[in-house]
Amino acid sequence: MRVLIRPDWAGDFTTKRTRHTSEKIICKFKTADQWLAQAQTVVDACRVLEVFLPTNHRWRQLFGGMKAEEATRLILLEKDNALLKRLLA
Repeated sequence: MRVLIRPDWAGDFTTKRTRHTSEKIICKFKTADQWLAQAQTVVDACRVLEVFLPTNHRWRQLFGGMKAEEATRLILLEKDNALLKRLLA
């Protein structure tokens, strides 16, 4: 039997993935906007929010100028739409 040993530089990949709600995403945008208004970079804002840069970009595309209520309504409409598509199919 062959035992594979991970090298020391591989790091620990056992961190838990978190799912953010639309309200939390909008709240993080407000914090990021405050950082950007203080002439900080986007990378610094992502570091403070504990979010990767591609995730921030994707969230900006989805929830760009929305308020928390609008984002919640959008997600509910998408769920209802998916349910109706499954019922129709």
